[in-house]
Amino acid sequence: MSEAKKKDDYQKALALYNQGIKDFRKNDHDKALASFKELVETYPEEHELVDRAKVYISICERGPKKESISPRNIEDYLFYAQMRINQGDHPAALKLLEKALELKREEARVYYLMATAYVQAGQVEEGLEALKKALQKDKSLAIMAQNEPDFESIWEDKRFKVLVKLS
Repeated sequence: MSEAKKKDDYQKALALYNQGIKDFRKNDHDKALASFKELVETYPEEHELVDRAKVYISICERGPKKESISPRNIEDYLFYAQMRINQGDHPAALKLLEKALELKREEARVYYLMATAYVQAGQVEEGLEALKKALQKDKSLAIMAQNEPDFESIWEDKRFKVLVKLS
């Protein structure tokens, strides 16, 4: 596959992901589910986006019911933290992520989700610090961060651009 085709596919997959996020935030879970499923089926090679879309698919399919949670492993903590972020419950998400760090301190995804929770909660300094830790552990997350709707409020921040190497 040519580089141009790969880039075009990534952009299309990213557009589906972003549309799914917008619909999800509007509580239109049926539309969001359709976008996320199309992304997973059409662009399975876009692993980072597919992994995140699968989390949203699971949330959409479970519905809005309240449930008691008892995470058992790092993946559970990440899943429930993402759910809390999506619900706007940033303090609960951050508590889950702190517990996740107790299990696996070097997990870049934990820091990345912490960054999204902090930024969404308006705690930009903490968000940038968490993003810095995530990128130190996994440089490939920089591409995700550049296109992450949760970071839209800081896309023009010079510190953010330095972290993800934008100019």
